[in-house]
Amino acid sequence: MSNNAYIARQPIVDGEHRLIAYELLFRHSAYAQSAQVDTDVDAGVSVISNTLCNMGTEWLLRGKLAFVNMEASMLMSSFSTLLPPENVVIEVLETVRITPEILARLQELKEIGYRFALDDFQYLPESEPLLPLATYVKLDVLAHTPEDLAKLVRAIRKYPVKLVAEKVETPEQFRHCRALDFDYFQGYYFARPENIVTRVINPTHATVLQLMEKVRKDAGIEQLELLFKKDVALTFKLLRYINSAGFGLSCEVQSIRHAVSILGMQPLYRWLSLLLVTAGTGPTSPTLARTAITRGRLCELLGKECLSRADQDNLFIVGVFSLLPALLEITMEQLLDRVVIPDSFADALLHRSGIYGPFLDLVVSVEGGDLERIENLTGVLMLSAGTVNEAHLRALTWVEQLGID
Repeated sequence: MSNNAYIARQPIVDGEHRLIAYELLFRHSAYAQSAQVDTDVDAGVSVISNTLCNMGTEWLLRGKLAFVNMEASMLMSSFSTLLPPENVVIEVLETVRITPEILARLQELKEIGYRFALDDFQYLPESEPLLPLATYVKLDVLAHTPEDLAKLVRAIRKYPVKLVAEKVETPEQFRHCRALDFDYFQGYYFARPENIVTRVINPTHATVLQLMEKVRKDAGIEQLELLFKKDVALTFKLLRYINSAGFGLSCEVQSIRHAVSILGMQPLYRWLSLLLVTAGTGPTSPTLARTAITRGRLCELLGKECLSRADQDNLFIVGVFSLLPALLEITMEQLLDRVVIPDSFADALLHRSGIYGPFLDLVVSVEGGDLERIENLTGVLMLSAGTVNEAHLRALTWVEQLGID
């Protein structure tokens, strides 16, 4: 079933009003002004899953940092490491009890590259051990008198942290905070949280569970690839994740096999566990999903006649992605704005051009029964009618064998 993912982002700016980051906030609807969640874990998982799997860090953040709130349970869980540390600042909420376990966890996260912001920080003996671990300290302007705020700033300046004034609502508050030498600023004076919405397609629980079991048993990449090909949503989310800006890859990942190899088994298991938490309870547009997988398989089989194995893998992805706009209820242009793919994929999807375009064009023509177009494209690709018919039957049989409802 297709539904919506919601998230809000509020800018964090410097003294010249230049954007340096967004704080990401969970929202339960497109018009909500605050979060409505059962637990802090729900909010944290929702922000992570929407950022990572549905919206994509590059489209949502545009190269800026993301401040993501985390409660103690989220900090201690494996979900806290799913977002790329290059893009993310973990915002430790003021409600987190400072225990030896929490301090050890923060130290562990810091050692693998994560930075921390201390939210609504109060300078107390029990909270002071957080300061050496922090990169940013956020102070609530509305919670302090101007005099108390000045004293708090002087005390915190003993540590090499950046100070963020939050809940700045008036020009006077901004000028006062700037005079106190705050580094960054956040609040309604600059911008209210902007609600972002995107369509979501969710993988089936059954496929996610099968993949987790395969990963746990150290199954080969071939077995994992087969399961990914069984679920359109999983393939889409995996490639979006691995191609997000935080991985810093020098080239786009173009196949399921390549993505799994780069990601590694343990990170893949964590990522799948997040999807299991957030996946919907129903199938994803079953008719469209079957058509997308059949289209991908037929593209792949036709490519066997003249292309390398890597290009055959790419043809499967191109075929599947060609129906994602229908599944997500967006245009192809909107889809390509939100997911990083090679130019050769985009050429095929938008213009039916490049190395993969004619194959996709032929497969769509086969689906539509356009005999004249089929004949022309078969000639262009130097394929016989018998080869195309056989590949079509094999693709349909393969999808039936997958047991997709």
